[in-house]
Amino acid sequence: MRRNDPWQGGPCILALVLGCGACAAPSESQPTASEDAIVYHVSFPNAVHHEAEVEVTFPALPPTPLEIRMSRTSPGRYALHEFAKNVYDVRIADGAERTLQAERPDLHQWTVTGHDGTVTVRYTLFADRIDGTYASVDREGAMLNIPASMMWARGLEERPVEIRFQPPEGSGWVAATQLVPTEDPLTFTAPDQAYFLDSPVLLAELDIREWTVESQGTPYSIRFALHHEGSPDELDRYVEKVKKVVDQEVAVFGELPAFDYGTYTFLASYLPWAAGDGMEHRNSTVLSRQGHLAEVELSALGTVAHEFFHAWNIERIRPASLEPFDFEAADVSQELWFGEGFTSYYDDLAMARAGVIDVAEFASRLGSLVSTVTNSPGRGFYSPIEMSMQAPFVDAAVSVDPQNRSNTFISYYTWGAALGLALDLSIRQRFSGRSLDDFMREMWIRHGRDFRPYDVDDLETVLGDVLGDAEFARSFFDQYVRGTDRDPQVPVPDYPALLARAGFLVEGNEAQPWIGNAGLEYGPDGAWVRAPVRINTPLYRTGIERDDVLVSLDGEALTGPRVLNRILEGHRPGDRIQVVWRGRGGEFVGEVTVESDPNLTVRPAEAAGGSLSDGARAFRNDWLSPR
Repeated sequence: MRRNDPWQGGPCILALVLGCGACAAPSESQPTASEDAIVYHVSFPNAVHHEAEVEVTFPALPPTPLEIRMSRTSPGRYALHEFAKNVYDVRIADGAERTLQAERPDLHQWTVTGHDGTVTVRYTLFADRIDGTYASVDREGAMLNIPASMMWARGLEERPVEIRFQPPEGSGWVAATQLVPTEDPLTFTAPDQAYFLDSPVLLAELDIREWTVESQGTPYSIRFALHHEGSPDELDRYVEKVKKVVDQEVAVFGELPAFDYGTYTFLASYLPWAAGDGMEHRNSTVLSRQGHLAEVELSALGTVAHEFFHAWNIERIRPASLEPFDFEAADVSQELWFGEGFTSYYDDLAMARAGVIDVAEFASRLGSLVSTVTNSPGRGFYSPIEMSMQAPFVDAAVSVDPQNRSNTFISYYTWGAALGLALDLSIRQRFSGRSLDDFMREMWIRHGRDFRPYDVDDLETVLGDVLGDAEFARSFFDQYVRGTDRDPQVPVPDYPALLARAGFLVEGNEAQPWIGNAGLEYGPDGAWVRAPVRINTPLYRTGIERDDVLVSLDGEALTGPRVLNRILEGHRPGDRIQVVWRGRGGEFVGEVTVESDPNLTVRPAEAAGGSLSDGARAFRNDWLSPR
């Protein structure tokens, strides 16, 4: 593995003070260790088997029981993740090293009594998932999400924290983190517990790049720390694209956030054994992808664009429903369609403006949004606000029982991005010289820059003020966000008309015969329906359900996708075809009525053989050109 160190005079340590969305920005003074500081020591004697050894000392305690906890949630995630399951061999002692026993009122807590004012806990952490939520330790490095790794104590939230890492001997690991550096390059501090819990740490032989972005006369360092198996040249080319995306997102808000200690750090792991993820923090983000950088570059850039936009939207322009962040229970928010969804709209928009993706690719991504929201039956069950509140059930949440979410749920990422698209184009068409950028900038000024958390009503108010049209804002929110006018579904904006102004065509497949997106898995006995069958599709109305096996269609055995396609090509929408299937209770025979394929695509008019008018070209350029 080749690594490149762009800094001279010592190990590469990326550090800045933690700030988290759960609290206001820290002061400019760096915290220093004190007599009441909570002190952690983390070593890796059995890294090859994914174990870390953690020691944490809680000093200067009152003579009351100490409630030590492992988190159940993590900043940026909304579901429960039960991190205590990966902690074992817990040993507790007092300041004289006398063994103490702990009561376990639940699986996440150790209640310690009879101490002498000091409690030291030692335990083993198992960690084998590289992503932004969990933790990983192996012979190559460690990615530690703090809530997934470190115990903490109730009642000590305001205490400063110190943590020291001891890498395996001869490993060459260095640390990248947003914690505050000390004279020891492997020791860091945080001003309090909330900051500490929001500060992920990447340890490995790292490939690092750094550049400066000036904002309102202040220079800020942007750093990219990467654990990978590629070449320095690959990272150089990649970081040039990252810079372009960063610049376009800065242009939306007109300035960078005042990053604590002047630095923002990307903590990236692009490795064959990593899991794909991205997780925002106040002054840093965790990025992970399975594979080599050259293989995953475009999708990885999309995550960069998404997570860096969060430095404004969610980290500082923050829903009041997430304040304070609860580390012991699921966090429920009504605003994720905006916090996550509008961020998803802007990640693609920033890449288009940066020239990282071309107009055709941008159109294809818009088509996916439009088609999903238009065709999903989920609009008949929940509004975008209510979809946001479903996050604890879907945000990497784990369950073993089958669910019907393909029928009842639309991701707040997807629906929110589609609403961002509709609102941006509506503003551009109805309010000369205005765009969604103006709305985002005003949200930053009113709610982000000085950290004043917002709710849904605040979003509507700011939109009305920016446009000078409170009625437009009210109508948009009532129709498309609150869904108060839905009967039976939340309506869909007129995407064909909205996109036509920018020279994009929304195209259907009316002539294409279709019986449903069934998620079929083929075998010698037929086609196994692996996914839930969508409501109101031909297969659904026939009575076919997940785990049924389609034996034959139109008298032919369904042994592969080519057979299905050939059968459908011989029919037109409205035709009825005999289908034989096996399911719970035996074998059944019925008829499925062929329909037109409802899936939609978006293409530039010129790519579809049309011409781009001067008006459409000017509109598109104003929307997609670099800021």
